[in-house]
Amino acid sequence: MRLVVISGMSGSGKSVALNMLEDLGWFCIDNIPAALLQSLVAHTLRKDDPQYRRLGVGLDARNRPEELAAVPALIADLRRSGLRCELIYLRASDEVLLRRYAETRRRHPLAAEDRSLADAIATESALLLPLADSADLAVDTSSMSVHALRDLVRQRVDERSEGRLSILFESFGYKHGIPGDADFVFDARTLPNPFWEPALAALDGRDPEVRRFLESSPSVEALFADLVRFLEARIPEFERGNRGYLTVAIGCTGGQHRSVYLVERLAAHFGARHRAVLARHTCLQPRA
Repeated sequence: MRLVVISGMSGSGKSVALNMLEDLGWFCIDNIPAALLQSLVAHTLRKDDPQYRRLGVGLDARNRPEELAAVPALIADLRRSGLRCELIYLRASDEVLLRRYAETRRRHPLAAEDRSLADAIATESALLLPLADSADLAVDTSSMSVHALRDLVRQRVDERSEGRLSILFESFGYKHGIPGDADFVFDARTLPNPFWEPALAALDGRDPEVRRFLESSPSVEALFADLVRFLEARIPEFERGNRGYLTVAIGCTGGQHRSVYLVERLAAHFGARHRAVLARHTCLQPRA
């Protein structure tokens, strides 16, 4: 039996994530009162009914603050009782949330006549802080498409085996901002930049020409070796702590060459040792 609670900022993609779980065969319920979570578990998962073998629950800020604050302790109690349970938290930057609400013209759940949209977002963030701080997996959807978020839910949540650490390596560009969902962030901007080579500028770190350029630099090899040594020491710590997810972000200036190359190489290296390893490039379009 498995319970996944999905929470986060309104407009960050909670409904998309929950709908994806439903499409994958999960029994999903959205926007339940936080105080009813324990009763719901007793009524569904505890009955050992195959229909409720995998339960997804959406939880938002329309709850009393004390009820939201009690959710992390409740999840911990459920785990101690033997239930496989995790909390997924979705967020996006204030700028992105404001733009999404402007585009959809939907009403924020905490909006009021005396409260602006920006104030509603800030209020919601404060209310959900206990859940954000205790999340097993935090996902920053600021630069994610709906399809990318659905793929992430399928690959990292639905397909994760019990007791197995899901590792995501993601590249990003510092000029676009640092992702808010990483456990570790590393800077590759000191490495030689293929962007300044006319023949390489339009390519990215997945192309053979760029790989050859970077692999000819001793500094690239030294950084890769340092990253491998660091992560090989940290991954067992995450596993011993029963952590379900590890996200490692590598950044360069534009998120096109150096960070992409390192993410691809790290994913290949650790993918040979761990089954649940993914690579994601926040500044590139997926290839067919």
